[in-house]
Amino acid sequence: RVCRRGGGGGMRMGSSWRWQLSRAMRLALRCCRLCRPQKGGRGGGTKPWIGGRFLELWSYSKLLLKSLYFNSLSNSDTLLDCAFEPVYWIVDNVTRWFGVVFVCLVILLTTSVVVIVYLFVLPTFLSTYPVHWLAWHLCCGHWLLIMVVFHYYKATTTSPGHPPKDKIHIPSVSICKKCITPKPPRTHHCSICNMCVLKMDHHCPWLNNCVGHLNHRYFFSFCIYMTLGCIYCSISSRDLFLEAYNAIERYYQTPPPTDTLREITAYKSIIFLWVLTSSVAVALGGLSLWHLILISRGETSVERHINNKETKRLREKGKVFKNPYHHGWMNNWKLLLGVEKRR
Repeated sequence: RVCRRGGGGGMRMGSSWRWQLSRAMRLALRCCRLCRPQKGGRGGGTKPWIGGRFLELWSYSKLLLKSLYFNSLSNSDTLLDCAFEPVYWIVDNVTRWFGVVFVCLVILLTTSVVVIVYLFVLPTFLSTYPVHWLAWHLCCGHWLLIMVVFHYYKATTTSPGHPPKDKIHIPSVSICKKCITPKPPRTHHCSICNMCVLKMDHHCPWLNNCVGHLNHRYFFSFCIYMTLGCIYCSISSRDLFLEAYNAIERYYQTPPPTDTLREITAYKSIIFLWVLTSSVAVALGGLSLWHLILISRGETSVERHINNKETKRLREKGKVFKNPYHHGWMNNWKLLLGVEKRR
């Protein structure tokens, strides 16, 4: 768009890039004038080149360079983000495509544990345990399995919640630079899902989904039930694991034991079952404990990082930071589980 001024008849470029180009050309011409020798003195001779002229040329060159990229919002964080933008792009795209692989891996490993339990662990329980212990194992094991499957399905298929795009008059604190839409409080942009998420906690590749306002309780419940299920399998198969481990150790003796293929398969399967469930119980138990602390404090994983920085900043000024979303640990859990009474 071209705007005409009255009287002078001059023209001003409306497009920002044209204005930047004309500005850069003017600075370049200014640099060229500085490079030309200046006439001085009564004899009409030329003024020799001095260090001050070189410094002036250097300052104008830096100004020319800064005019191409600098603005008032530029800082070291902006430069680092620009430098690592290709790395972020690769990580986001790899995580987006590998999310399907991770979900398939969760289903495969869970199915393998269930198959091993039904083929090798449960027959041993049927032949050795009394009726009341057998009934307890059947009820507890199947209840944990149903809870794991249900909450994993809900966590992966439930949308985490997104800001409404068709409504303009919504409470917002800023505008997303990527979505160009209003961002309500506690909303963050997920570069992997490429959209803003309400009360975003993190993007979980094992779910191939973001953990946000609408599916946070399903994610946490899945972590708890999966941890309990792994602990249950690890404890209940401990004696079988020790027996299988000792049997495998005997194969290095001379002569090796004469076990059938089914027995060898059972030994290796039980060792795989115990190692897998014990490892997942430790790792996922730590993650569940961390989220238990965050929920009790009324924070998400993203807000934990932001609140730590804000706490340090206010401490330097002699002030104390208070989380506005911390309503007491009991009320925080009620809000997460959806049992808070709305008046």
